[in-house]
Parts: sequence; structure tokens; C-alpha cells
Amino acid sequence: MAAAPCREFTAALRRAASPAPGRRGTSALCLAPFHDGAPRQQGRRQRRGVKAVAAISEDLPRLAAKGKKGAPPEGGGRPEKVLMRAALTVRRKQKEDLKEALAGHLDALWDMVGQNVALELISTKIHPGTKKPMQSGQASIKDWCQKRGVKGDHVVYTAEFMVDSDFGEPGAITVANRHHREFFLESIVVEGGLPCGPVHFACNSWVQSTMELQTKRVFFSNKPYLPSETPPGLRELRDKELKDLRGDGTGVRKLSDRIYDYATYNDLGNPDRGKEFIRPILGGEKIPYPRRCRTGRPPTDTNMLAESRVEKPHRIYVPRDEAFEELKQGAFSAGRLRAVLHTLIPSMIATISADTHSFQGFHHVDNLYKEGLRLKLGLQEHLFQKIPLVQKIQESSEGMLRYDTPSILSRDKFAWLRDDEFARQTVAGINPVNIARLTVFPPVSKLDPAIYGSPESSITEADMACQLNGLTVQQAMDEAKLFILDYHDVYLPFLDRINAIEGRKAYATRTILFLTQAGTLKPIAIELSLPPSQPGEPRPSKVLTPPCDATTNWLWMLAKAHVSSNDAGVHQLVNHWLRTHAIMEPFILAAHRRMSAMHPIYKLLHPHMRYTLEINALARQSLISADGVIESCFTPGPVSGEISAAYYRNHWRFDLEGLPSDLVRRGVAVEDASQPHGIRLLIEDYPYANDGLLLWSAIRSWVESYVQLYYPDAGTVQSDEELQGWYHETVHVGHADIRHASWWPALSTPGDLASILTTLIWLASAQHAALNFGQYPLGGYVPNRPPLMRRLLPDPERNAGEYAAFLADPHRFFLNAMPGVLEATKFMAVVDTLSTHSPDEEYLGEGRDEPWTADAGAVAAHAMFAADVRRAEETIERRNADQGRKNRCGAGVLPYELLAPSSPPGVTCRGVPNSISI
Repeated sequence: MAAAPCREFTAALRRAASPAPGRRGTSALCLAPFHDGAPRQQGRRQRRGVKAVAAISEDLPRLAAKGKKGAPPEGGGRPEKVLMRAALTVRRKQKEDLKEALAGHLDALWDMVGQNVALELISTKIHPGTKKPMQSGQASIKDWCQKRGVKGDHVVYTAEFMVDSDFGEPGAITVANRHHREFFLESIVVEGGLPCGPVHFACNSWVQSTMELQTKRVFFSNKPYLPSETPPGLRELRDKELKDLRGDGTGVRKLSDRIYDYATYNDLGNPDRGKEFIRPILGGEKIPYPRRCRTGRPPTDTNMLAESRVEKPHRIYVPRDEAFEELKQGAFSAGRLRAVLHTLIPSMIATISADTHSFQGFHHVDNLYKEGLRLKLGLQEHLFQKIPLVQKIQESSEGMLRYDTPSILSRDKFAWLRDDEFARQTVAGINPVNIARLTVFPPVSKLDPAIYGSPESSITEADMACQLNGLTVQQAMDEAKLFILDYHDVYLPFLDRINAIEGRKAYATRTILFLTQAGTLKPIAIELSLPPSQPGEPRPSKVLTPPCDATTNWLWMLAKAHVSSNDAGVHQLVNHWLRTHAIMEPFILAAHRRMSAMHPIYKLLHPHMRYTLEINALARQSLISADGVIESCFTPGPVSGEISAAYYRNHWRFDLEGLPSDLVRRGVAVEDASQPHGIRLLIEDYPYANDGLLLWSAIRSWVESYVQLYYPDAGTVQSDEELQGWYHETVHVGHADIRHASWWPALSTPGDLASILTTLIWLASAQHAALNFGQYPLGGYVPNRPPLMRRLLPDPERNAGEYAAFLADPHRFFLNAMPGVLEATKFMAVVDTLSTHSPDEEYLGEGRDEPWTADAGAVAAHAMFAADVRRAEETIERRNADQGRKNRCGAGVLPYELLAPSSPPGVTCRGVPNSISI
């Protein structure tokens, strides 16, 4: 519909609907079309919001005077009228399909006949007569039709409210969307006749049609209030909004719902597909686990306790405002397409050939980055002839089918072969959080010896004597020279099941490392263990030491590959998925359920909860599900969930998840009050810890300053019912299976609160970044870090023929032990997507777009935090140029940038987003 006829028709409707003079209950409306045409900020990312400033139009004084004309003189009993104006910033979709475009036109037509968007202001005051919150009366946006054709990502609509002069400060605004489809409301600004100045409402929310959600949406101003300080006019609304967000725990959730609730991980398996897709329920007395967001889907046909699945491309439920926004969804979808194309050819070949195709040489692996997946991999040409689409895909998608060269190859293509690089990655790689100080020798297992045999390691002092620079083992331990990567107890209980899987072989590994005088580490012994053939019998194990000839060199390379495979599984299942993604979800659910958007602690946590529920839901759908990417590409396979749950039950402690506490727990640091962060590192050049402590300190200072603004003493913490409800529900519902653990921190003082919040923000931002964004740059070259192994070490006693083949062609044996082409390309494609920053990423310490709080003290404290983060980044840059730091600077050595806070979009191996968003 053309804009001019639309305006004429709207004007006619307006004249017909004009209220009679003196009629009350309907607000005047400003229909002057204005569009925020400010250009989008250019830079490393596009900002989510545009600050809308509601300016009083030239007509307002005239309209206000007209409103006063019929008012009685002063003292006559009726208060004067004051005109207020609201400016609503609505974000439009950048791309609309035909269905959405038609719906938009239909909404414009409906808008003209009164099915529009209605607003109402709620005062912070109570009406003295009715004892109810003072309200403005409804004002409807009636220029929706005229602005239908306005170009740009954002459109600003205006409405005017005529309120009594004693209305007070607007504390909330209700929005009723009587259109057919939802719209994204970024912000509202109200001004005019207010002694407090403009009032900002940071909405950033989808407003559903009243056909979907009959109740009005409520948005509160950006002024923070503790529950006890809530103005009288907002108390009832505050409680009602939280009640609505909690729901009643029943029913199947619709994608448009905004309900936050809990469920166990009973949707990872799909028993209806067959026995091989049955997985245990994670969560409950039998297998303790954190809770996830409830969807309410019906049970499967074959197991009433298992929830039915939603498979791609269908969307899995998360509360509507938790879903990816358009820029993020576009980047994620592009990554998925890239992953599909990357694995398409190997997947097709796997369907028509029973053979498991291995890389035929290291140069074939290199060709993935040079020539793409037309596969100079020795695959028979007749296989391609059976797939007629492949050639066309190859020709039209050459760039999409070629992998980017991982950073690990960019400076020294052969660095991964060296022992010092293998050891360096334990402190500056993808998984720098497992290395621990060796304090007992030989290492001892905590598993039941009646089942798993003698708990003592097979490594002896004689195995390591020539590697200790003249020290005894005890002397080396006393001088904090010995460290260990110990995955023995993690894997041993599951190895029989893992090794029974076709094409999957693993050991339970221990690796001992020695700290050299240069400050670098070197591996000096690797133990590879298998379960005993009968409970309690001796445990088969091999101990390998640095090589002395060609044969032992290849065996040592295979042993390091098995250690890396163990490490990759623990990194993905325990440190990355469990200790960041899964652990945070109950805290996020409880925050939405128990703390109002007005709560200052909710405002603090809000940027650190962005997108986490959505990415976790997608993980349940595709990554950690039965036959998903993790099971397909990593050593543990179908026991992945159980390994993750075993760590949660036996080892996870929230009180030790903060960085300083974790470093002390692992023995790589000792408490030292004279040091800047209160601890002293025993490995001085430990890039993850060095840089992490900078960010930890900045987060802690920011949180402590913020908490002090609202909680001057223990009494204010203990009497805050929303805050206490949040923490209690997180522990007793979200982490219900371990709720009685004695180590849960108390929440009684401002110090307790600051400590808990610092840990949460650390986990959501820096810890997740350190574990996630290096996955492709540092792990995308599979020989450096194989996610699974397909062969055990050759053993002449176990299989003389295999050993002979190894001696004849160790190169081929090594590649055949690596993941095959299908597993490798699938793994590479997925970690490439997971390592990508989206264009709308929000980074730690960045300024926040909208006025997120009206508290000037909080804004000033955040500015100081931003300055601290910038200083940390500058320090990290200097450290990466310091040649004395050999674990991050040197010939062919990669700088450590995973905790450098800023980043452009894409796969950059740096950048610390505020939240777990990928």
C-alpha cells in the first residue's frame, strides 16, 4: 500500500474516532512520523541498540495548553494535566521472507482499523483514592502504517500521554501488541514534565501478539530497586512479572513462551530409534547432574521417562528472549552450512563404501587447507562418479569446501612433533586447566582396588631418573619441578565399553612433566593403562619415556597422541561443556525466575546470561545427543554423558571454580598475601593463569564496587528475599542432586555475594573463552590433537602381525591410528563453527549500548572496570612480545591471546565475550 493513501485513510479513521471534548480515559497521540536515521556504528561489531531520545515536539506546548483549557482553576479539586511523550525504538528484521512481508502488510492494515499497539504508563505512586498504582490511560501507536515503508534497521514510534500533574515518575510501561506477529522492542524513553528528566526503559525483548499471549507485557524503568525499596506503585507488578516467568510447571512450551523452568537431561537419547540410541537420564539420585531448561515435550513411545526429541532443522524451545538475534542466527547458520558442506563428501562416500578411509599421508591432511575436499586423499575416483552432485558442489563451493589453515601451523608447521610444544600446550593450549603438581609418587588411583587392581602407578623412579637433571624424584617434587596430567581415573571405568566400539581404541593415561630451568615443561614419562581382564587382577599398563631410536620415537608419538585424545575428551565433556555451559544454566534459570529486572544483581548478571540457554539447547539437539558430534568425534563415544556426570558427582565444587582457588587446588599455585593476586604461581610462565589473573582481578574489583552500592552490611544481603530466593533455588533445584554438599558457599555478607558473582562472571566470560575459541586454531590440525584414536600401540605379544606392519610402515600405522577422513572433517567443521565470534558479540568491559541503569555510581564503576580490562589487554600484548616468556614468545611459538578481551568477528583465537554464546 502506498504511503500517501495510507496516511489519508489513517487520518479519516482518526477523525472518526476522535473523542468528544472533555471525554476522559483516552490519551492524546503524536503521529508525527520520525525515523531514527542515525547510521549504524561501524567497527569490530554492530551494536544491538540505538539510543532513542524522546524530544518534545513543537506541538506539545499547544496540545498541553488545550488539555489545560477545560481544567478548573487552582484549588478546584481537579489537578492540572501534564503531557508526556514516549519514543519506542523497534528493531526490524534485516531480511524478511515472503510470508513475513505479507504479515507485515496485514498488520499495517489491521493497525488502521484499531488493532494496534497500545501503551500505558504506570506510576511509582499509589493513587490516594483507589489505593491502586496510578495509570495514564492507554495510548495507541497509530502511525505504524505510515512507517511500514521506512527504510532502516530501526524505526522510532511516538505516543503521548496526558496525565495528572501529580502522576509522579513513570516506573513501568505496559505494551499490548494487537497485531498478528511479534516485534522486537529495544527501548522506550519517556519525557515531558518530569522533574527527574527522561526515563529510560531498556526492553530488548520480543513483544508477542495478544493472540499468542493475552496479558500485557510489562517493562520497568532502568532505575534499580532492591525488593524492600520497590516503590508502592510497582510492587504488585514486580511480583506478578516474576510469577508469570516461572509458569506453573505444566504443559508443552511454545516457542513464543517466556517461561523458565527446570528439567533433567532426559532428552539426549532417542529410544524410539533403537537400543543403540538409548542414553541414561542425567540428573537425579542415580546420576547427579545440573538441571536444564524445561520444554515440556511429551515422552517417547518406548520410554515414558525419556522426553521426545526435536531434530534439526526444527527449533528446540528456549524462552523467546533467549533465542539468537538475527545477526547471531545468521552467523551461526552460515557456520552450520559450512560444516555441512565440509562433511558432505566424506559422509556420502561413507554411505556407499564400507571402508573406513584413512589419510594416506600427512600431505593429504595439508590438502584440506590448500585444495579443499576434492580430496587428494587417495580415494578412488569411481566413488566420486557415484555421487553426481559432488562435482557441481565442488565447482560452485570451492571456498566453502576448503578449510582455513589452523593457527597451530601458521608459524611452525612441524612444531607439533616436538616434546616441548606438546608440554607447552598444557599451559597455553586449548585445555590449560588440568595440569597439576605431582605431590605423591608413584601416583595413586582413587578407584576401588577390588575392581581395578592395585592403585599405584606403574611409573618408577628408574623410568625418570635420567630426565631430572640429577635430582631424585623426591627432591624434584619438593622443589615443585614435577607436574602431572592424570586422566587415569576419568577413563579407566569406561574403557571396556569404549574399546568395544568399532574403530575406537583408548587408554587411561598419566603423563609426568618436568619444569626446566628455562621455565618450560617437558614430558618425561607416559603411562598407558587398560582395565584388568578380571576384577582385582593386575592392570595391564605400558610406561614410555622419551625416545632413543627410530622405533621408540614412533611409539612415543603414538603415546602422546593417546594422551592428547584423553585430553580432548576431558576438555570437551568436563571442562568446557560441564564446568561452563551446564553449570551456568541453573544460575541463569533461577535469576530469571527469582530476581526482577529491576533488581541490581539481575542488571549486573544480565549481559553474562546472553544466548547461553539457546546454545545449550542446540548442544542437546546436535552436539551431546546420542550419535551427535561429540559421540561421533571424541574418544568416549556413547559414554560421554556418563563421564561428564561422574566428574560432577565426584569432583565439581562451586567454591573451587574461581581461578585462584582452582590454581591452588591443582597445586600449581600457593597462597601468598605478598603477591598482587594473593597467590604465587609455581610455573611462572603459565600464560592461561598469568592472563586469567588479570581479568579475574578486574572482574572482582568491579563486582565488589557494584555490590557495595546496594549492600552496605550483612543485614541487607540476608533480608533481600529475591537474592536469597535466587541462590537457594539454584542450589536446591538447579543443582538439587548435590544440594546437601557442605562446600556450597554461604550467602550472608556482601563479601559472600561478591565472591559468588565474581566466580559466575569469570566462568561465563574468561573461563569459557579460554576453553572455547582456540578449538579450531589450536586443535584444527588433527595429528596435533586427535579427538579420538582407532588403534592401541602395536604390541608383538598381543599381535605379532600388526607389530610387523608397524615396523614396516610406521607412518601409515600412525595415520591409521588417527581419526579417519569422515571423523576428522566432521570434527574440524564443528570446532570451526564453535570457534567463531559472531558480528553482534558483546565483549568483556565494553560499554553497554542502552542506559542499562539509572544509577550513576554503577555507571562510574563500570567505566573503571572497562579501563581495567583495557589495561589487561595492553599487558597481554606486552607479554606476548617478551622473549623471556618462552611459552608464548619465541621462534615459531604462538602468542597466547585467548584471554585478550577484544576481537573482530570470525575465528580469531582471541576475544572474551561477556557470556557463553557459542
